Amino acid sequence: MTLACVQSRALLGLQAPAVTVEVHLANGLPSLTLVGLADVEVKEARERVRCAIGNSGLEFPTNKRITVNLAPADLPKDSGRFDLPIALGILAASGQIPAQALQGWEFAGELSLSGALRPVRGGLVSSLHTGDSRLVLPLDSAREAALAPTAQVFGAAHLLDVVAHLLGQPAGDGWQSIPPQPPTAHRAGPDLADVKGQVQAKRALEIAAAGGHGVLLVGPPGAGKSMLAQRFAGLLPAMTEQEALESAAVASLAGRFDPLVWGQRPTSAPHHTASAVALVGGGSPPRPGAISLAHHGVLFLDEFPEFARSALEALREPLENGHITIARAALSSQFPARFQLLAAMNPCPCGFHGSTQRPCRCSPQQIARYQGKLSGPLLDRIDLHVHVPALPAQELLQAPPGEASAAIRQRVVQARDCALQRQGTPNQQLHGGQLDALALDPAAQTLLHKAAERLGWSARATHRALRVARTIADLDGSTAIASAHVAEAMQYRRVLAP
Repeated sequence: MTLACVQSRALLGLQAPAVTVEVHLANGLPSLTLVGLADVEVKEARERVRCAIGNSGLEFPTNKRITVNLAPADLPKDSGRFDLPIALGILAASGQIPAQALQGWEFAGELSLSGALRPVRGGLVSSLHTGDSRLVLPLDSAREAALAPTAQVFGAAHLLDVVAHLLGQPAGDGWQSIPPQPPTAHRAGPDLADVKGQVQAKRALEIAAAGGHGVLLVGPPGAGKSMLAQRFAGLLPAMTEQEALESAAVASLAGRFDPLVWGQRPTSAPHHTASAVALVGGGSPPRPGAISLAHHGVLFLDEFPEFARSALEALREPLENGHITIARAALSSQFPARFQLLAAMNPCPCGFHGSTQRPCRCSPQQIARYQGKLSGPLLDRIDLHVHVPALPAQELLQAPPGEASAAIRQRVVQARDCALQRQGTPNQQLHGGQLDALALDPAAQTLLHKAAERLGWSARATHRALRVARTIADLDGSTAIASAHVAEAMQYRRVLAP
């Protein structure tokens, strides 16, 4: 047998297109040639595979001309995930393992020079697309891939473990069938009860968690903005199985999956020096950015105006659409980005504009320039704008502990369930006819129209205030939106603190 075919998969965004590794042995000058639009990491497999086969006690055909084709030829391939299928193809083509034993299997894994298998990114993405095939991965990647409920996943520690199984021989502890892994139970993080005072900010976070709304916290240094943000994820409802798989698939693709937080809502908090590519994703081939890593979770942007203008403006489309499309000359990839934006900022460069504790030393031009770093269209897409004042130290010391996160989370879950039963989506995702179908009291509708006219709201701002009012009504247990709900929602449409 001089020709062998081994099935594997490439990574293209969150897709895992099938790749057939064809290995042909022929007479001629000894060589190993890789074709099929392989990246540098894939081409380096020639030396890794040669050493891995030899150091495993197997025979590398040194007197043959070996051609490895990764089909289809126009699909880009990167990383070392093709090391294992290339090695198995060489062994099958040289008659050391039966070619028929490779049917019905898919393989991926990077080989060390000793033949040990090293983890590869995207194991879960591959297992979500395998269908009826059985997937073999390095042990760590296999545990990740086993999160897919219908996948048949096997883990191997060494090339010899895979060869022994294909030959029908005992493979030992290095070969394992990995059962599906259930999501971990909800873990309590920092408690909102630690934050004393800040009643309005806590109320805004409760509304945001119940409806899936974005929040902008504006206040002086030390007011508790970061402390509030760190406790926001603990208010969110538990993830569904589908949400957990989507979030884990993005983390797997980026090589950042942690099984200890499987099923927990992620929180992504990039530094304000992050570039637009780091925030929304990019590269060649495209990789997910911070907004995709926060899919079904929280994206916390501290020091909001300090981010690059290009990075902030890139958030506008994902905030509306829930996904990001990264286009390159050769290909384009789409990544999910259904996140809750939680941003925090000071009102001015010194941070004390409008504070009663310390005077502001910034000129009006400096304040206007600082606040002008945030464009109107971006602010228009953030549902809740909240002023977080600095409280006197004496008041903080005497204040009783706040309400616990568990109690607030219970109300959030009830309100979110109410919205899902009514329209199938959180209130933040209401669009078009769904907004027109919302039940408003006549007085509430009149108040909303007057507010939009007097405050100069855009149609988008008006719709977002209406979504917030619907969430407030759900928290209140009301089937209709009343004037009180609209009035409270109006308070959160201030662009910046005075």
